[in-house]
Amino acid sequence: METNDIARYGAYLAEEKHASQNTLSSYLRDITQFAEYLQGDDLRTVDSGRIQDYINWMRGRGKSAASATRFLASVKSFYNFLIARGDITENPAKSVTAAKVERKYPEILTSKEVELFLEQPQCVDAKGFRDHAMLELLYATGIRVTELISLDMENLNLAAGVIHCISKGKERVIPLYHTAIKALQDYVRTIRPQLIADSSEKALFVNMNGERMSRQGFWKIIKYYQEKAGIEKDITPHTLRHSFAVHLLENGADLRSIQEMLGHADISSTQIYTHVVKKQLKDVYQKAHPRA
Repeated sequence: METNDIARYGAYLAEEKHASQNTLSSYLRDITQFAEYLQGDDLRTVDSGRIQDYINWMRGRGKSAASATRFLASVKSFYNFLIARGDITENPAKSVTAAKVERKYPEILTSKEVELFLEQPQCVDAKGFRDHAMLELLYATGIRVTELISLDMENLNLAAGVIHCISKGKERVIPLYHTAIKALQDYVRTIRPQLIADSSEKALFVNMNGERMSRQGFWKIIKYYQEKAGIEKDITPHTLRHSFAVHLLENGADLRSIQEMLGHADISSTQIYTHVVKKQLKDVYQKAHPRA
């Protein structure tokens, strides 16, 4: 019964809720691990005490508050699914609370650190030109890495100075600054034709074998240039996206415009950057004010 319930729940998440692959795998993993913890007891018959015990057990084994909070979201969703099917009448996870998650703000590079980072690829060979164009585009637009490596040649309009980014069925048009346009022109006109293995290749960015760049390949590029720049902050592919948003905000861009460029469905996702800016101001005040 449990296996069938979990399988049906997975199908519901994928087909009806259109959950992302990450959400689908993490929710199903949470429910499966909880079922294993129950050691044969039916998922349908557990009470809130058993769920709270499991959260306490997770925390006792070193799991983070964030992991416990995500499990709670997973299990509540699972039992709501069973209620909707008529398999149970109450959600046993409804009254359960997880440990408070300490809010972690994203790592942000200063303008000088961004400048240093973007200067690392040396435009002396094909790899340098390509990497320079990728990093400039990432900081110019704030797009996600998945969106970056999914770009096709047709998504780039250098004459208009924009890219057309299509994600989750929605298209957004994002402007490019002059340096990014120049880097892309150099790459597209001179370098990319040398790299592509097949003239019918649609991908804007390709690896040294001439095939579409992968997430893992781009991750290695980021780490290589972080080390080369000697920047101690942990730079991930998302760091330039966060820095893009904060730097726009610091220089007077309105939140709605940033939300549109980032492709956030909800303004609350964008508002975290206002908290980052406020925190930075507070830190500066504490360090600089003579009576602080």
